[in-house]
Amino acid sequence: MNNSQEWYMALKKPSWAPQPSLFGQVWSVLYLFIIAVNAYVLLAVIHHKISWKVGLSFWLNLFFNIIFTPIQFGLRNNKLACVDIILILFTIIWSMIAIWPHNKLATLAFVPYLVWVCIATVLQFSITRLNG
Repeated sequence: MNNSQEWYMALKKPSWAPQPSLFGQVWSVLYLFIIAVNAYVLLAVIHHKISWKVGLSFWLNLFFNIIFTPIQFGLRNNKLACVDIILILFTIIWSMIAIWPHNKLATLAFVPYLVWVCIATVLQFSITRLNG
């Protein structure tokens, strides 16, 4: 087991916290939706079907999503991870609202992502609170 896994396993977690193995399984599925929707958005921006301003929310979301793991497991900074996950959650909602007039299916494809990040947000805040 690497140090990051050992560190995470040693953290106090709420009783309802999902098993660590579930995270990889869920994210594997969610990333398929995230990639598909982002590919659509990128192509729509390139072909001038939607504004780059619509794309901005998706690209910021990807950025905040990508930096979460280095913050949480590299820096081991639960408080900064809380800030980042709020930004992820905010940009998911912003993205869904921004794309809705252009593609309702893309919005609906982000619903599982939104639900999982809501759970992950509560979990992150719980872990932060439990571990000072």
